[in-house]
Amino acid sequence: MTNLYLNKGKEESLRRYHPWVFSGAVHHIEGEPKEGDFVRVLTHDGTFIAVGHWQIGSIAVRVLSFLDEEINHQFWTNKLATAYEMRKAIGVANNPQNSTYRLVHGEGDNLPGLVVDMYGETAVMQAHSVGMHNNRMDIAKALKDVMGEKLQNIYYKSETTLPYKADLGQENGFILGSTPDDVATENGLRFHIDWLKGQKTGFFVDQRDNRSLVEYYAKDRNVLNMFCYTGGFSVYAMRGGARLVHSVDSSQKAVDLVNANVGLNFPNDARHKAFAEDAFKFLDQMKASYDLIILDPPAFAKHRDAVRHAIKGYTRLNARAMEKIKSGGILFTFSCSQAISKEQFRMAVFTAATLAKRQVRILHQLHQPADHPVNIYHPEGEYLKGLVLYVE
Repeated sequence: MTNLYLNKGKEESLRRYHPWVFSGAVHHIEGEPKEGDFVRVLTHDGTFIAVGHWQIGSIAVRVLSFLDEEINHQFWTNKLATAYEMRKAIGVANNPQNSTYRLVHGEGDNLPGLVVDMYGETAVMQAHSVGMHNNRMDIAKALKDVMGEKLQNIYYKSETTLPYKADLGQENGFILGSTPDDVATENGLRFHIDWLKGQKTGFFVDQRDNRSLVEYYAKDRNVLNMFCYTGGFSVYAMRGGARLVHSVDSSQKAVDLVNANVGLNFPNDARHKAFAEDAFKFLDQMKASYDLIILDPPAFAKHRDAVRHAIKGYTRLNARAMEKIKSGGILFTFSCSQAISKEQFRMAVFTAATLAKRQVRILHQLHQPADHPVNIYHPEGEYLKGLVLYVE
């Protein structure tokens, strides 16, 4: 395994267990490792600090262990078993009412660059680094050993998440088993999971708890679910007793999927209608007939250079919804942009309330669920931000 030496004093963040080594901290590397190779990270005087995946870019090493150990089958098995035990402890795994959860959440599970979502007997694995891509078959074997008969299929979906400059030519596909069954259960509700061509791993698992809160508030309300994608919020609102539910997405494919998911749970239910339309256009033209609105847009800022533009987008979107929502209405609003801080998002929403000239109170501050844990040494992992607002 190649040794990488840090500049003097650059080991302090690693001594606090931060899982990244930035390129500016690197003094030199012995030899010429390929991207994705394992490297041992040493201080300037040769003291061992960590072992991880070498990569090209601002993050030079993603740390796998702070022990001087071999990364082998036993290592992967131990890490995955720890992640699985935690999901069982919090009640999302081995739950007959819930077969949909995140099993591995990158740095949050001390496996930076790896995401694994469970949908029934199928795991969807996603690599965000060349190192995890190179180790995908070892990880798949360890995952099967840990989960046994509860895991029958592994779908590898990393075509769009791997560094494009690595030029790996990766195509999505099953690396264990195969299945035409794309239905999984979340809190007793059934959903089609589009792991073949859908966003993320096919479903936004991170909104499970927040969908339950929508269900709680939906009774006898007219609900508008913007950026609906698979319609998770819409289905929960219907189970919560909403008077009507309208789902909006710019993608006709998403509209077809939300209609299919509503049909799975509430066949021939006239309360639901879906629209394939631009969100801002829909909000501009709609009448003030909704008293519960959900705004869950895609990330407006995927990197820090886009933050200023994103804040303007969040402000405009929330202002328009506040202008149109009924008095006494409830607004769920979210940002999944990691580059946007909680403070920046709240300021955008505050500005929107001022522009809309509405009295607004915060009822809840929302975040990602427990199966998307934040490593206490890696606060950057807290990406999902949400507010539930009461609009007078």
